[in-house]
Amino acid sequence: MNRSGSRIDHLNLAVPDLAAAVAFYEPVLASIGITKMLQIPPNATPNQPTAMTGFGLADVKPYFWLIDGGTVGTNMHLAFTVDTREDVATFYRAALAAGATSLLEPGVRPEYHADYYGGFVLDPHGINLEAVCHHG
Repeated sequence: MNRSGSRIDHLNLAVPDLAAAVAFYEPVLASIGITKMLQIPPNATPNQPTAMTGFGLADVKPYFWLIDGGTVGTNMHLAFTVDTREDVATFYRAALAAGATSLLEPGVRPEYHADYYGGFVLDPHGINLEAVCHHG
């Protein structure tokens, strides 16, 4: 089996208030180049009775979806890979400005590997978000 193309295609994240989640994630994700691409109203498809908003890269497709009317699970963690350590700081500052709570300020995390540089926040629904750069 050729695994070179194996990757996550998309992630759906259930949130109790879609409008509030979009209001938080839109500026935070924009700080690292991820934009709101698609909004799907309730009952637009047979297997999706609730509204959805998709974020992604303009030249790719939506791959991060917020789904309305869900319950956020415990111990959820989502990390976005960024290109530079400054991008980590930009993400962290944007998240705090949008209402996140700081977990760990941007910094080197040698327990993962020598060049692991990440910043961690809790979004308004309690989801642990991170921006990470894997090189110095």
